[in-house]
This record gives sequence, C-alpha cells and structure tokens, in this order.
Amino acid sequence: MTAGNMIALLGGLGAFLFGMKYMGDGLELAAGARMKDLLETLTRNRFLGFLLGVFVTVVIQSSSATTVMVMGFINAGIMDLAQATGVIFGANIGTTITSVLIALDASAIAPACLFVGAFLMLYSGKARHKHVGQVILGFGLLFQGLSTMSAAMKGLKDLLWFQNFILNAKNPLLGLAVGTVLCAVIQSSSAAVGILQALAMQGMMPLYFASFLICGINIGSAMPAILASLNARNNARRASLIYLIYNVVGAVLMTVVTLTVPYTDFIARLIPDSAFQVSVIHILFKVAAAAVLLPCTNLVVKLTYRLIPKQVHEDGARLEYLDVNLEGAPGATLLQIRSEVDRMAGLVRENIIMGMEDVTSHRTDNARQIRDNEEVIDFLTDAISDFLVKFNVQAISDQDARYVNHVFRALSDLERIGDYAEILMKLTERSKDENLLYSESARKELTEIYGQALALYDRATEKFHDQNTTAEELETLTAMEKSIRRMTSASQSAHMERLRAGQCSAEAGIVFGELLNCLNRIGGHAINIAEAATEA
Repeated sequence: MTAGNMIALLGGLGAFLFGMKYMGDGLELAAGARMKDLLETLTRNRFLGFLLGVFVTVVIQSSSATTVMVMGFINAGIMDLAQATGVIFGANIGTTITSVLIALDASAIAPACLFVGAFLMLYSGKARHKHVGQVILGFGLLFQGLSTMSAAMKGLKDLLWFQNFILNAKNPLLGLAVGTVLCAVIQSSSAAVGILQALAMQGMMPLYFASFLICGINIGSAMPAILASLNARNNARRASLIYLIYNVVGAVLMTVVTLTVPYTDFIARLIPDSAFQVSVIHILFKVAAAAVLLPCTNLVVKLTYRLIPKQVHEDGARLEYLDVNLEGAPGATLLQIRSEVDRMAGLVRENIIMGMEDVTSHRTDNARQIRDNEEVIDFLTDAISDFLVKFNVQAISDQDARYVNHVFRALSDLERIGDYAEILMKLTERSKDENLLYSESARKELTEIYGQALALYDRATEKFHDQNTTAEELETLTAMEKSIRRMTSASQSAHMERLRAGQCSAEAGIVFGELLNCLNRIGGHAINIAEAATEA
C-alpha cells in the first residue's frame, strides 16, 4: 500500500465522518424540534418509547446523539429512567439505517448530491431549504468518502501481513478488541461499520470475523454517551450505563451465537452482496439485544441503581415533611404539603442565587450544588404531584380542593424556574470553557434584571405561602414582571449596539441573550405562582 493510498484512505474516512455528521446535523435542524417534542410527549408507554427511539435515531442518524438527548430530558425531569430505557433500546435499532444506506451504494449519484447540496446551501434564501441542502451535501460527502476509502483499500491486498491477518482472522477476542478500539477512536459505530463494509466490497473482510468486529464496535459506541454523562447527575449516568449494558449484552449474545451456529455461512449464501451481509449482521446484533432486554426493562433499571448507587447528595431526594401514609387528617396533611412546597421553593431560590453568583464571578464553584439541588427539586415535583392526585380523591372541603389545585399549578412553575437556574449555571460553564467575557455595562444590566426577578420571585412565593394574593397585589406584581420584560428588551437592544461597536464577540452575545431570556422567563413563571394564590 503506497503513501498515496494511505492519504486517500484517511481523506476518504474524513469525508465519510464529516458527511455523516453534516447530514445528521442537517436532519436535526430540519426536524430536531419536532423530535424533541415527540420524545417529551410519547414516552409514557414503553413500547411507544422504543418505537420513538428507532424513529428519532433514523432521522438524526446517531444513537449516541439520541441517548445524550434523552439524558438531557432526564436531567430536566421530563422523563424518568424507565421511560428513557425504551427510547435507548430503540435508538440502537435506528442506528443501523446508515449501514443499509451504505449497502445500497449511492456512490454513483454522490457528485450530483454534492452539486445540488452546495447549490442550495449557497444560493437558497430560506433556512429550511438550506437545511435540506445540508442533508443532501452531507449525503454526497458520505458516499464520496466511502468510494474514496473503498478504492484506497485495494492496495491492502498487496500487503503480505494484511493477507495473513485476514486469512487467520478467527479469534473472537481479537475481533472484539479491534472493533471496540476502532469505534472508541472514531466515535461512531456507523462509520466503523461503514469501514467494514468498504473492506467487504473489496473482498477483504471475512463475514465470520466481521461478526466479532461488529460486537466490539457496538461496545465502543457507548463511549460518546459515557463521556457526555461524566459531569451529569446520577440518573443521566445510569442512562449511559443502560446504553453500554445493551451493547455488552448484544456482544455476548452474538459472540456465543457466532461460535456455536454457522449463521454467517447462511447469510453469505442467502445474500450475494458483501456490504449487505455486514449490514444484516449489524441489524441482527441490535434486534437480538432488544428482544432480550426490552421485556426486562425494570430489571435493567434496578441493575443501574445497584451499579451507580445513591450518593450522599441524593439523600435530599425524599419527602421531609409529608407523611404519605397519614390518612384521615386533611388539615395536618395540608400543613405538611405547604412545608414541602416551601422547601422546594427555597431550593429553587438558592439555585437562582448560586446561578447568578457564578454568572457574575465567571466561575463554576456552585455547579455541583446546583445540580444536586435540581435533583431534589425534580424529585419533589413528582413526589408532591403524585401525592396530591391521591389526596384529591379523598373527601376534602372545597377550600382544601382549591388549595390542592393551586399547588398543582405552582409546582410546574417552580420546577421550570429551577430549570432556568440550572441553565444559568450551564451558560456560565460554556462562557468559562470558551473564554467569553462581557462588558461592564452588560454585567450591570444582568445584575439589575436579576435583582428585579429575584424580588418578584420572593414576593410571589410569599403570597403563595399565605394564599392571599389580592387583585391590587397581583397588579403590582404584574407591573414588576412587565418591568423585567422592558429591561430585558432594552438590554438586548443595548447589546446589539455593543456588538456593532465591537465591544463584545458574537459568541458572547449569543450566550448573553440566553442569560437575559432565563431571567425574563423566571419573572414570567414567578407571576404565574402569584396568580395561583388568588381565589378561584
């Protein structure tokens, strides 16, 4: 194999990887918001969650990306771990679509795709058309890269060591190791399987050995999700572990099957196309793992809790005041509910303050505590809501029933404010990582809006505690919320002037705008809490 062939191989791999990512990003831009909405709303049913995981991954072309998205939903309290498990299993099935596309070999139309995609990207005035152009361009790059790789690999036939390696490639442990390392390095199971398919097209990939390589590739595919979960809360870490468990179980299962059943010979006889043969093995791996694990979802979730047990910071995720076993004493129960809501409101307030402390200091000292508090906030939202559902069916007075309804309304807003406080922290992490700095005037504007938002939050939660927001008081609080919106708008305008004057970078401007949005949203949800304390 010449140096030219090696350069062509690396160039083809680069084009393949970039094309696949570029196409996936385009698909996500075109349909990502809808995908997220679907994930949020259709995962209560385990089977529907599984199918949705398949569909979303087919669209965005990455099971790891779907898993990372799911981890974000878990962190936000939108999805619990059992719901996420079905989606993760489905995502593993959906990722096989890339190998099917490769097997169809669209390299002949790759140049046309490059032209059409580039034309739409460069000359279309509509964002949606640009996204479509990105998808087409990425598709063309993917197959152009595959074609380049396949041609470059012809030189491998002339290498004696490679010939000997292929002839003796029967060791399952070697296949598992090579596949795992290959996927861990290039960070894409689809690309790794694509390399196997390119080798198979040149007659240089025995199907028997390819089966072991695919097992290793799928184990290595868990690396992006694991890396993404390193600084996440425990449930998100458990989600990445579920992804790994899925692929380890699949690898063990398929390794045993390959060693005991000559199924690769059957596939070779049934399907003449070598690239399709590799694709079918990849699909069988994913389907077999899903068939074994999907009925055992609850057991898998329990296993993750054993492997990642609750830590000290999770101990707060419990009801401190509310006795769920107390029956027949609605008055005492209502007092307990009030105390638990006050505790939740206090944690939310603490996170707002710590989030803004990190923003103004350009540090992330409070990041861990904010995440820990957010776990407790999410738990309290679910636990109190579940209890209220049961409590509301008891024989309680109309006044008590109204209070229960008020709490239902306020819990959602408290939880959302907690989410925005966490976003403040994440934006600070981004600012620190990318060294994004704000002008003195920008920091002053943020501090002023924050002061107003915190004051509104304090008055709103006080009114909710007392359950006595009058029309006059609500009018005053509404005026405060409108003032926050005006200040936000004025700050956005002033920041645009700073951008035009070169006083701030575009990247810092984007983050600054998101910080303003968080504070504005905190004010909006605070007024909702005050409104929940008015008489129905």
